[in-house]
Order: sequence, then structure tokens, then C-alpha cells
Amino acid sequence: MTAEAFIDDCARRITIAFEGYNAAFREITRRAPARFENCDWSASQRDIGERIELYDRWVNRTVSDLRLALGESAQDRQLWSQIRDRFSNRLVGTVDAAFVRTFFSSVSRRLFGTRGVDIDLEFAAVELDPLADAEQAAELQHYVNRGDLSLLIEDLLGELPLRRRWIDFERSVKHTTSDITEVLRNGGFGEADQCVRQIEVLRPLFFQSTRAYLVGRIQLAEGYLPLLIALQNTERGMLVDAVMLHESDVSIVFGFTRTYFHVDLERVVETVVFLRKILPRKPLAELFTVLGRAKQGKTERYRALMSHLSRSDDQFVHAPGERGLVMVCFTLPSLDLVFKIIRDQFPPVKNVARQDVLDKYNFVFQHDRAGRLVDAQEFKRLRLPLDRFAPALLEELQSETAATVHIEGQDLIFDHIYIERRITPLNLYLREAPADLAEKAALDYGQAIRDLALSNIFAGDLLLKNFGVTRHGRVIFYDYDELCRVTDCRFREVPVADNDEDDMRAEAWFYVADNDVFPETFVKFLAFDDLQRAAFMRAHGDLLTADFWRSIQQRTKAGEVLEVLPYQPRRIRAAGSIVS
Repeated sequence: MTAEAFIDDCARRITIAFEGYNAAFREITRRAPARFENCDWSASQRDIGERIELYDRWVNRTVSDLRLALGESAQDRQLWSQIRDRFSNRLVGTVDAAFVRTFFSSVSRRLFGTRGVDIDLEFAAVELDPLADAEQAAELQHYVNRGDLSLLIEDLLGELPLRRRWIDFERSVKHTTSDITEVLRNGGFGEADQCVRQIEVLRPLFFQSTRAYLVGRIQLAEGYLPLLIALQNTERGMLVDAVMLHESDVSIVFGFTRTYFHVDLERVVETVVFLRKILPRKPLAELFTVLGRAKQGKTERYRALMSHLSRSDDQFVHAPGERGLVMVCFTLPSLDLVFKIIRDQFPPVKNVARQDVLDKYNFVFQHDRAGRLVDAQEFKRLRLPLDRFAPALLEELQSETAATVHIEGQDLIFDHIYIERRITPLNLYLREAPADLAEKAALDYGQAIRDLALSNIFAGDLLLKNFGVTRHGRVIFYDYDELCRVTDCRFREVPVADNDEDDMRAEAWFYVADNDVFPETFVKFLAFDDLQRAAFMRAHGDLLTADFWRSIQQRTKAGEVLEVLPYQPRRIRAAGSIVS
């Protein structure tokens, strides 16, 4: 084989590998409609984990294949540079070409163990604008209003590509129509029959957990409104569960604390362009990630980070909040991201090892995050400019994380680091927020613990500093080193002491196993003021009982699906009354 043919063969192998990965990704994704139609939620959960693991599996397989093919030339930089150029030439006219280049870079970095970016061996993320591939508009279905919104909605819902009967089709049409009419009237847009021009929706349905979503927007006489219709399937049939028409509500469903969607897209980029129209404040990286393209989301987050560094001059500093015992956390004040590095050593009070922390983050990555866990992206061999680090932070990194953080020339190299969205620590938020918002956050703290429990997660460390508040006012958990499954715990009542001497001891006078949890002791973590504590106890006092947690365990082990929805179902009003 000639040198040219050999180079072309290697480029072809990587192209075929990506096509294999993408085909496997879409094959798993295409199972979602059947999972929904059959209410097969257990299989849906398995699909989530299987699809997440695909990327690394295909990259590792490709690296092994190339090492075998290249032999002693596997570390030949000049040869690999030629392979990269040949590979790039093959991408002309390729759908979502930025994805394919990202796959190549993943293979290259793993093959060479690259620190930072090596533009001779890979495609620099700063040059990979994924939206550059958006040559056409997303495939939309248009429904024109001919003077009666209910007839439009009837057509919209009647054409859903699902093989499932409706419980009461007319009622779902009525609910959808009335919700849209109410929002338009209250928003000053006028009567729906007159002001709605058309509704345009993305052709494929979006599936997440136990719900299917119709995603689109409403064209008005002036401007647009986002439209998200949640569909529920039960043993009796299907119904519209909620209609969302505000950006904030839609943003929560597409949030960085939820499980990725399963939606089969021929061209991902065009869909992202459309989603940005209804979610203009949502970072591009998060849109790619929530569609299941986590690696492309990482690439875009890195690209956005590098771009921001080039046009800013502030320094990385310690993140707001109390010092972590397991992680060093820092941020760039002008950017809403937090960077987390595992410390070399933990104090004795933390009965965990480094691998335990890695395993916990990986577990969260694959688990249903139920809207209460941050999606932390893992980066390896990240290179950041040394002069952008504040002296106090740099000193701590060098003394506390020397095993994984190194100075190399004018850069700081992070062998392993997590990057996630920055949110306000709950303990700080409660000190600074107005009384009504602070009380609301205290209540949502309890709801966060409850939602996590329903998804078989026990946070472990319930201190307020381990929770944060998003821009939507939602409380989420972000400290994973003591997180575990509810079903792995033994929830107990505190035994009654036989005498006063036992009762006064600082340490427990009775045997406590590693997995023993005493919910009634949670109250000591509730550093609320009197009003906040009273509100919490009224709404969530049952969280402090072992019976609550044992009940969750029993229901989970029995295979019951315990739903945590990212919206309020239409049939349930705030007062708790059933309307459908």
C-alpha cells in the first residue's frame, strides 16, 4: 500500500467508526417511541445508560484499531497530521461535520495523550463552530389558524406519530386550547382565534423519562411564543399533561439538571438553531448536551470558555461559599461556570477515597437527575493560562491538588477537572434574599430532597452549603461525595437511651453501621431562621421520619415508577385540586 493509500485508509477508518457510533446512537434513540407507547420505563432507563456509554466505547475501539493498523507509526506526528488533513477533506458536505471533527479529536487526544490542544494533531475546538453547518432550517410541521384555534389544536394533536389511543381526545384539545387562550389574553396579545397566525413544531417528538414532548412555537400577529406540550401515557391511554408557553418553564424542561432527551434527528444543528429561538438565554453547549450529544456539548463549552478568556481580563478566584473538604472550587467572576478539582487528600471526617468520588460523579452522569442534580462535565488535561489565577487560589491548587494540577510554561494543566454551571450556594442565598424568596427556597430545599428520594437518591450530606439556587429559583444539589442510593441505606429511628448518661454522650452510645441513616437527626442541618424552619416543617416534616424513607425504599424495590416532573401537570393545581 502506498503512503497516500495508507493515509486515506486511516482517515476512512475513523469516518466509518463515527458512522458506526452515530448509527448505534440513533438506533437506541429510535426505541423511545415504543418505550413510551408501552409504558416500558425500566427499559427506557437502560437505554439512557447504554447510549451515554456509546461514545467512549467507539472512541476506544477506534484507537485500538488504529494502533494495530499504524504499528510503530502510531506516534508519528507528521503522519497523523496528514491523516487529519485527509480526514477533513472527506467531510465536505457532511451532515453535522463539527460532530465528526470532535470525534476525530477525541481519538487523537486519546492516542497521543494530548495536554491542552495540539492543532497539528486535532481540530481546535475554538475553530469548531457547530452552527456553521446549519445550511437549512429545521424540519417543521406548520399548522395555520383559519379562525378557530381549537380546530388547529385538533389537527396538531391528531397527527402525533404515536400508536396509542387517547383517554379523552376532546378534553386534551380543550385543555390545550384554553391554556393557550388564557396566556394570550392575560399577556395582552388579544383573543387567540384572531392573534394566532400559525403553530410550527419540530417533526420528531422529544422523549424524556416518562413523558413525550411536542416542541414548537406559536406565531402571533407580532412575534412568537414558545410552545411545549407534555404528553403522558397511562394504562388507560394518552393525554395532554401540561402546556408550557413561557420561556422560563420551557427552559427548566431543557435544563442542565435533567436527563438528556431521546429524539431522533437527522441533522442536530438545525434543531439547535430552532431551540435557540425559543430559548435565547440557554447556552449553546447545554442545548447540544440535553439532546444527548454530550461530547459536542463539552466541545462547545470549551470553545465558549476559550473565547471568553480571550475577551476578558479578570482572574480565576475561589468560588463563593464555604471551603469544600473534598473539592477545590473556583470560578471566573465574569463567567457563570464553576471548576472543581478533587483534593489530593481528604480529612478523616470524610470517609471516602478519590475513586469513590469519581464513581459518584459517573453515577450521577448516567442516573435520572430529576431536575435536582447538576450535570458536571468531566475534562482531562485541560490547559488554562497561569496568569489568570489569583495568587491565593494558585497557592491552594499547588498545595492541595499537586497530584493532578501542574505548571507547564505559561499554563496550568489540569489532569482531571469538572466544569458545571455556577449557581448561588443556598446558605448564602438565604442570608441575602428577601424574606419571601428565602422562605420559598427553604421549601424548595425540602422538595429537592424529596425529588431526589423519588429518583432513588439520598444526598448524604444535607448541609445547606451543598445545595444551590438557580436563576429560576430552583434548589439543586451539587456535592456528590456522600451521595448514594436510597435502597442502599438502612433508615432507623434513634434508639431511646436507657439512662441520662448515655443520652448526654457526644458520640452515639449504640452501634451505627456505615449505611445507617437517622432521619430525625436531619434537623441539625437545617440552618434556617424561625420562619423558614416553621415553613419547612409544615411542608416537609415527614422527611425527618424513617417511615418516609422506608416507604420510598419499598416502592422503589417493588418496581413502582416514582415520577419527578419538570413542570406542574395541568390536572394538578397549586391548591391540590384535581381538574382532569
